[in-house]
Amino acid sequence: MSSETILIAEDEPLQREMLKVLLQKKMGFNVVEASDDDEAVAAVERSHPEDIAAVILDVFMPRMNGLEALSAIKNLRSSLPVLVLTASDDMSHAVQAMKLGAADYIPKPLNPDVLSLSLENALRYARMANDLAKIKRDQAGALSFADLIGHNSGLRTAVAIGKKAALTEAPVLLQGETGTGKELFARAIHGEGRRAGAPFIAVNCGAIPANLVESTLFGHEKGSFTGAIQRTLGKFREAEGGTLFLDEIAELSADAQVKILRALQQKEIEPVGAARPVKVNVRILAATHKNLAHEVTAGALREDLFFRLNVLPITLPPLRERGDDVPMMAQHFLSHYAALDMATTKKLSPDAQHYLRAHHWPGNVRELENLMRRALVLSDQNVLTAAILQDLQQGFSTEAPVRTVAETRHITLRKDDGTPKTMDEIEQEAMALTLEDCAGNVTKAADNLGMAKSTFYRKMDEKKKQ
Repeated sequence: MSSETILIAEDEPLQREMLKVLLQKKMGFNVVEASDDDEAVAAVERSHPEDIAAVILDVFMPRMNGLEALSAIKNLRSSLPVLVLTASDDMSHAVQAMKLGAADYIPKPLNPDVLSLSLENALRYARMANDLAKIKRDQAGALSFADLIGHNSGLRTAVAIGKKAALTEAPVLLQGETGTGKELFARAIHGEGRRAGAPFIAVNCGAIPANLVESTLFGHEKGSFTGAIQRTLGKFREAEGGTLFLDEIAELSADAQVKILRALQQKEIEPVGAARPVKVNVRILAATHKNLAHEVTAGALREDLFFRLNVLPITLPPLRERGDDVPMMAQHFLSHYAALDMATTKKLSPDAQHYLRAHHWPGNVRELENLMRRALVLSDQNVLTAAILQDLQQGFSTEAPVRTVAETRHITLRKDDGTPKTMDEIEQEAMALTLEDCAGNVTKAADNLGMAKSTFYRKMDEKKKQ
């Protein structure tokens, strides 16, 4: 489902239709309908937590008593807000409903403004409670795959592998473009595994100064080098008993790669200045946005380290390939930041949802998150349209630059049969990729490669004659 969805459980068709129109047309929600209590409970039972944001439940319906249905729904999903409707003046029903966990009790005939305010307040409270619970799970090292937003076929495949990986101690290599959520996925693997509750230490290998890599990862003894005024444990020992997440593993130096390999093979590290190796009990999860097979070919990554890490490879799909997950995640960010800022959340129009699905998202989830927060702050409209989102996109740069043909397709040093390419062949391949990247504009392609246009044309002609 694309935006927030409300389940209406009402046995009177006219009342149900009125609620549907109000929620869809006036408030911008998606709607799921149930004509009796049994249908309502069954709809919640078979739904994913992201599918239904709240329930509007009539207290007097056939088959099951409305309060029994409320109790059954709260037993299935205690955090799901339920608004109870009734035409009765008997306040004992209201008291009982609130005791069973109803978010509010609304009398009929319905006042649209009262219902709108009550629903928004219930959703805001639920979002804040869910966010707080998620923060607590993260701090406790207990995040799970249920905390990931979106569950389309591409991510579902990755999650299925991730759940199996969580039950083992095998190294996992997470691959995917920058901003696809590799660290959050790694935290879910840790949180569903046998090391849940133990430390989860994340390290961005590309952000460590070259001269501090070994000290940062493996620690050092006091006085082991100039400036080492005290002993430090290093990230491996900080993660003792838990998980060490090495992001952008391909950025490590050759020397650091050798020591990482030893840690994986021998379960021990060598702190700088230490007299002897130190045993460690750490699970390694690694991630990269690069093609590590190409990095091995280019000599940037040790082949033995690649094979040691590549036991359970998992590729996270880019946002542009995740279909209905995109507007669902967008609505999640709108709701999250609205709750954080104590503001009324905004809804996405149908054309805005289509725009979000069609956008390329070079910055992936991070770009989407930034756009939604920007929309909350800068737009005065309660319903965001495609035109509003386009204006906000054009007015600000994306989180990551647009990934061009030249960036998404790589030039290799060897042919398919393993023999080395000649310099002329590499040059011709670079020219072809650059020309495609520049949409056939020879002048721009030549300029990008630092060539004269005449030289570019001449080399193209030579290629055609071969």
